[in-house]
Amino acid sequence: MTVLPCFLCSIVTKFYQHILALVFAIHEINENSKILPNITLGFQIYDSYSDPRMTYRTSLDLLFKSHQMIPNYKCGTQGRITGVIGGLSADTSYRMADFFHLYKMPQFSYGSFEEAASDGSQLISFYRMAPNEAFQYQGIVWLLRHFHWKWVGLITMDDERGEHFLHTMESLLSQNGICSEFTERLQANWQFSGMESILNETLSHIPIFINKKGTAVVLHGESTNILWLAMVILIATLLPLSGQDYRGILPISKVWITTAQIDFILNILQKSVGMQMFHGALSFRIHARQPPDFHSFLQRISPSATKADGFITLFWEQAFGCIYSNSKTPGDMNETCTGVEMLENIPSPFFEMNMTGHSYNIYNAVYAIAHAVHTTLRAMSPHRARGGRSRPATPTLQPWQVTFQDSFSYLHGYSSFLLGQVPPLSLCNDFCHPGYSKKKIEGNKFCCYDCAQCPDGMFSNQEGTKSTFEETLAIISVSSAFLLSLITLLVLGNFIRHRDTAIVKANNRNLTYILLLSLLLCFLCSLLFIGKPNTLFCLMRQATFGLVFSVCLSTILAKTVSVVLAFMATKPGSQMRKWVGKKQAYTIVCSCSNIQAGICALWLMTSPPFPDLDMHSMPTEIVLLCNEGSVLMFYCVLGYMGLLAGVSFAVAFLARKLPDSFNEAKFITFSLLVFCSVWVSFLPTYLSTRGKAMVAVEIFSILASSAGLLCCIFFPKCYIIHVCCFTDCPGVGIASGVRLHYLHNLQSQALSLREEAKSPVSSRKTLGTKVHLQRCRWILKAHVHILLLTKQLTG
Repeated sequence: MTVLPCFLCSIVTKFYQHILALVFAIHEINENSKILPNITLGFQIYDSYSDPRMTYRTSLDLLFKSHQMIPNYKCGTQGRITGVIGGLSADTSYRMADFFHLYKMPQFSYGSFEEAASDGSQLISFYRMAPNEAFQYQGIVWLLRHFHWKWVGLITMDDERGEHFLHTMESLLSQNGICSEFTERLQANWQFSGMESILNETLSHIPIFINKKGTAVVLHGESTNILWLAMVILIATLLPLSGQDYRGILPISKVWITTAQIDFILNILQKSVGMQMFHGALSFRIHARQPPDFHSFLQRISPSATKADGFITLFWEQAFGCIYSNSKTPGDMNETCTGVEMLENIPSPFFEMNMTGHSYNIYNAVYAIAHAVHTTLRAMSPHRARGGRSRPATPTLQPWQVTFQDSFSYLHGYSSFLLGQVPPLSLCNDFCHPGYSKKKIEGNKFCCYDCAQCPDGMFSNQEGTKSTFEETLAIISVSSAFLLSLITLLVLGNFIRHRDTAIVKANNRNLTYILLLSLLLCFLCSLLFIGKPNTLFCLMRQATFGLVFSVCLSTILAKTVSVVLAFMATKPGSQMRKWVGKKQAYTIVCSCSNIQAGICALWLMTSPPFPDLDMHSMPTEIVLLCNEGSVLMFYCVLGYMGLLAGVSFAVAFLARKLPDSFNEAKFITFSLLVFCSVWVSFLPTYLSTRGKAMVAVEIFSILASSAGLLCCIFFPKCYIIHVCCFTDCPGVGIASGVRLHYLHNLQSQALSLREEAKSPVSSRKTLGTKVHLQRCRWILKAHVHILLLTKQLTG
């Protein structure tokens, strides 16, 4: 018979919190007068020792015997059991249910359990407190996809539950483009009595870890799997029993992904050799909330405070590495336990001060039983004591009389726990570089492939391409477009807010609004040039660009022509007066824009743009672009825009020396000079670039030319509105009061000249005075006409 080391006989200190959670929940219920008043809950605890035979024995003892070990309670018990909580593992829960469902004893499993096993048609008195395991499988797949792990290993138990896990996971992995490099089945229900044979068997599994590319390994089963794995690695390294020295080649660098059923119960192994083999592990765990007083409850736990607890002495010795003087625990520990040690000083791998997921399930199970008993007793005692009548006796309650909902379970309740920080790769092959495609290797899974160079005319699939929106040029272009659009909206709002001021009225409000809206569309139309080309975007790109710019230039032309016609109409007998007004300006905008719309419509009907592949410009790249369809029509659109810009520039240049009241022509002249400079530079640059640089050049030209128009035309007006208070700045004599004051001075000068002409002076002086007087009359009439026309234009 094999002699077992002492550390294999130790208890799992981490699981002692399960007992304390049970005690804490019962203590809360007994202190709560609203639940089971005048009734005290008690409990009995049995240990299955992870042994099927002991599980059957303790289940029978619980049903047919009455043990009196009840911590913190000295009163006797009546032996009325209303529910059972257990077990931690699925195997223990199975074996307990074999007996309890025959007697309709409510059983609550607080460990992870499969949905099929808790089906009400099979076990009518079984209730699962842990979340459904199926959601955990999906979470594992999401985790693998998040870290791009495509080549993984699977380890599970060699039983029905393990086969269900493999069948489910293999299907989910395949659906998500992930392959399993290997699947390993461990012996289920391994016992310490056969350690030598089990070690010999488990050592035979070690070669499967050697020379494997997969870094991520999913470990499914019970907590004993972690203990098995740690022991095998440790013993194979220190005491190789099979004659093979595995030192330096064991899988200590693997990323272990453990399910919620598995906990790191290494205990003495952790204290002696550490957890190097599990650094970087990822663990799913059951989600738990923290009861308010649980932490303070744990702080009060000590052997002296809970003398009736038969487990606390052994737990205390194992947790703190000490021994009591009267202890019978074997070991070589020299330190004596004082009893004043505190649980919060124990490292979290050995004991946690926060309630764990399994403890939280036990806590909820106790409350579920208490509420069910409370409801059942109230239903069985409809007649309550009245007046001086004595309280009726508590009715006798049988286990099958305690009813719960037909079915209840936690659907979602898993969270992940990260032990490492730097995620490694777990691939059968490296990713293929751009310009290469995956080529299947015969006889291997689809995750293993060769990278073959793409043939001519072909490019890598979507997984090998990079989104255009992630590039620096795209980010800068999009940011600039939105920023300039925001500035345009602010300027438009500013003009709408001050629409009744003289500076806004004098510049034709309606045309100003149209110009600002067209500039806004100019900035936004640049977004059509960013991203993967498709049919709709290709049709809209150039047509939208040409149309909105034509509206913008037509509006500028209409504003400039209106000013020139207003001055020409001031001459006596001028025929231009009938052309002055709002209709003339709107006619110019509509006519010039419709011509461009006709050109674009003809382009789209005859040779519309379409998505295309450029395989010749770049030797190592295939460029997805919009083929213009007809280059002639594209240059017709640009040519018409150039014509509008040239005419507007010429008219504005001729009107630049008009009086200060109409100095907008100066700003229009400069803005159109910037506009023309940008687009003249665009043509040679556009023709000399290839690929995405062509699109970047056009986007830059759109944004730069539009920004030039916005800044040169509207920023001076915004300055006048906000800084100069409308009349204090030079050249802002637009207000009627200022203009009438100037006319009054001019009229006074004319009257003085007239009086001077009547005086007896020399003929030459009289002749000069008459000429000067005639000039003053002409100027006076011109300014009067200007004021009248300005009022007519601005409404």
